[in-house]
Amino acid sequence: MAKHIKLTEREEELMRLFWQHGPMFVREVLEYLPEPKPHVNTVATFVRLLEQKGVLAHEAIGHNHRFYPTVSTEEYSRSALRSVISRYFNNSLHGAISALISDEKLSDDEITELIEMVKRTPENS
Repeated sequence: MAKHIKLTEREEELMRLFWQHGPMFVREVLEYLPEPKPHVNTVATFVRLLEQKGVLAHEAIGHNHRFYPTVSTEEYSRSALRSVISRYFNNSLHGAISALISDEKLSDDEITELIEMVKRTPENS
């Protein structure tokens, strides 16, 4: 997934179900949603929107469509993180990490681990 695709909170919730449970029919998706459950047509609309955004695809089985993710949770997470860094930190990874460190969101062990990860990246070898 080269460019970031913006998903709403509800769309992300549905995608998490596909990532956790694999390919599903719309009625199966409905089974995993909490009460009060939305109408099946509402879920079908969201699934079609996700397919239009390119994060879901389908295979025809009889007269029904079984939907499956076209991007992994890791790919989407990296893309979402890049988008946050772009929007809120002016494309500065340094700025994002500095904000985490200054807000004391990272422990000393986590900072040490990050430094080791940076040292191991191919660009730094």
